[in-house]
Amino acid sequence: MVHGQTIALAVGLAFLFGYALTMRPLLRSGLALGVAVKLALAADTVSIAVMELLDNLVMLYVPGAMDSGLANWVFWAALAFALAVAFAVALPINRWMISPGLGHAVVHSRHH
Repeated sequence: MVHGQTIALAVGLAFLFGYALTMRPLLRSGLALGVAVKLALAADTVSIAVMELLDNLVMLYVPGAMDSGLANWVFWAALAFALAVAFAVALPINRWMISPGLGHAVVHSRHH
């Protein structure tokens, strides 16, 4: 797979699973699917986008990270570093969004 396809797959799966993990408890609490989808989009879009952008940029810039296989330590070390960088940037953004009631704050009121 070329790098663009790999990144597209990673980003697509991140959004799919991110939204699904947010929607699961909402659907279990009895919310309609449409409402749960809207809440998940509002809660997770910015966070997932920031995480994926930074994670993939770091992976592209670490020499050999995108070309190493899953059995190679370079891949796992680069991934750990990339996720740490992405987390460090996404955390204050998420805090900033939650404080006025945006981001995941829109979901917290729906949890039982």
